[in-house]
Amino acid sequence: MPLDWTPAVDRLDLVADPVAKAISQPGFPLSGEALRVAEIDPELADTAAFCERYGVALEDSANCVIVAAKRGGETRYAAVMVLATDRADVNGIVRRHLDARKASFAPQADAVAITGMEYGGITPVGLPADWPVLVDENVTRRSSVVIGSGVRRSKLGLSGAALVEATGAEVIALTL
Repeated sequence: MPLDWTPAVDRLDLVADPVAKAISQPGFPLSGEALRVAEIDPELADTAAFCERYGVALEDSANCVIVAAKRGGETRYAAVMVLATDRADVNGIVRRHLDARKASFAPQADAVAITGMEYGGITPVGLPADWPVLVDENVTRRSSVVIGSGVRRSKLGLSGAALVEATGAEVIALTL
């Protein structure tokens, strides 16, 4: 079943509130077809099921994970984007990059509460401005990539380069 893409700014009802606020701001770097949204079955939001049902190659899908980085009793959060075919090196590359003593995936309840997004739909678009967004270099090479929209009932589509532009992300090699 093909996805029915439309400009995300025209369907704010299909994205989480923080995402809608971000993409509606004057000066948001992406407009029109550069950032698209498609409605999906929320039961198929998880990457493997989504890709199979909607005919999207795994290498054209990117996952966002929220990392909790700890040092000296302080916890800082970051978003990490990698292709669905890859795994982020959270305990090595990400931990060192964030200058943390310990880094791990943020607990699900924490990730949902602090992002204002649904688990399984978390996206770097609309995250707190002080959070680092780290995008694996492989994501930036994709001319089209599907990411979460903040909710499980839709997905965002954009280029890897547009993802970096939209989030102010830092591009690094995040996988082994």
